[in-house]
Amino acid sequence: MPLRIYNTLTRTKEEFVPLYPGEVRIYSCGVTVYDLCHVGHARSAMVFDVICRYLAFRGYRVTFVRNFTDVDDRIIRRAQQEGVPAAEISERYIGAFRAEMEALGVLPAPPGIVYHDPKATDHVPAMVALIERLVAKGYAYVVDGDVYFEIARFPRYGRLSGKNLDELLAGVRVEVDERKRDPRDFALWKAAKPGEPSWPSPWGAGRPGWHIECSVMSTHYLGESLDIHGGGADLIFPHHECEIAQTEADTGRPFARYWVHNGLVNFDTEKMSKSLGNILTIKELLERHEPDAVRLWLLDTHYRNPVEFSEEHIQASARALERFRRLIAEAVRLGAREDFATPTGPTLGGPPPWHGLLLTLQSQEPLRTHVAVACGEFEDAMDDDFNTPRALAAISGLRRWLEIRRAEAKGLEEHPDPFINAVKVMVLLGRALGLFEGMAQPQGPPPEVNTLVAEREAARRQRDWKRADALRDEIHRFGWTVEDTATGPRVVPRAPRSS
Repeated sequence: MPLRIYNTLTRTKEEFVPLYPGEVRIYSCGVTVYDLCHVGHARSAMVFDVICRYLAFRGYRVTFVRNFTDVDDRIIRRAQQEGVPAAEISERYIGAFRAEMEALGVLPAPPGIVYHDPKATDHVPAMVALIERLVAKGYAYVVDGDVYFEIARFPRYGRLSGKNLDELLAGVRVEVDERKRDPRDFALWKAAKPGEPSWPSPWGAGRPGWHIECSVMSTHYLGESLDIHGGGADLIFPHHECEIAQTEADTGRPFARYWVHNGLVNFDTEKMSKSLGNILTIKELLERHEPDAVRLWLLDTHYRNPVEFSEEHIQASARALERFRRLIAEAVRLGAREDFATPTGPTLGGPPPWHGLLLTLQSQEPLRTHVAVACGEFEDAMDDDFNTPRALAAISGLRRWLEIRRAEAKGLEEHPDPFINAVKVMVLLGRALGLFEGMAQPQGPPPEVNTLVAEREAARRQRDWKRADALRDEIHRFGWTVEDTATGPRVVPRAPRSS
């Protein structure tokens, strides 16, 4: 089944055909760094993280760019309030964002993906150059040191959002300026004001408008035409509409083949946003919940649909995560002493990443059939516009079947490899979604536990069963279990308790 992606531009699912065979170039609009980011930002970042992971899982060479808007009215206001340079504000929150993304397991962690996170202020000369070309071509005009794009010169303006020119005033992000030829024209360059950061230009000192930065940074890293461009649904208009106009007016080429937009996070049925004051920051969320539980919760809704924030739903995801963790820990205990699987995929057009593991299960029916069905369902779901709820259902179905098999199987201790390989497939599928990282990397017990195990063995040899039981309980408190076998004690991680 070919990969199909819903294209906001055409409002249909289309077969994905990249510009260059085997390569995918993706740009996602990033955050404006004037404050801590909220759950809505986490949702958008995670959506594109999964898209990149799955494309790499399929064998594509992925280049992904997500920018930082580090010059903006809100950054300047925050800097003035605190009495510090605007750059100090932006660097503070860029650092916070990167730390939060690392905690959430979001790019650039996966190998096989080239990642860039440029800052707008590092590309101002290129923005000036683009604006100069738009003025020279008649798409833009200068007024008192400001430069505006004239949307009447670009008849396709409004195609992405489905708006006609008469509807556009309601969505304009800036105040109406009587100096403009049309109130719907948007700023490419803003003349400097006292005390604000500024850069030189042919029209005098100033700073770039909001929209121009993404056109410059995306084409700088990815070329004049991209495979996928996107972000939150709230960016369709005016931001992405303006990006298309100024970029295509300059290049004369289609800007992006596929436009991908994620739904927003709602809080009590309202969009979660800083302007409404109803935000939950990523920092606050991670203080309450572990990152994989947050990821599991967000991925359980299709990326194009809105997500209603709910503590109960995240807690349910945490309980499901514990069931995965117990199953993986059991496979580790049975002898899986290496990391289970790499998150990168095969060569494009080659066998799927789980192919080799399925071959080891050829004589293990019905185990092989259940694993193969789960893999097929997972791939079909992700090929259908990255349908993560269905993909998670396939992984969860495999987990439930393996739990039953583990409970009922006889002789598993003597012949654990088929069970271990089936769990490895489950982990591999999960990692394509950014789940289970680190769960399948066994580590030995700490020195304190080894000392307690030795003391317990000495107590058992002396038939001091009370002392041996007390030492076993102490080992449990360290998170480990000691099992007595014919060849001596075996120490394994203690499986978490069921919620």
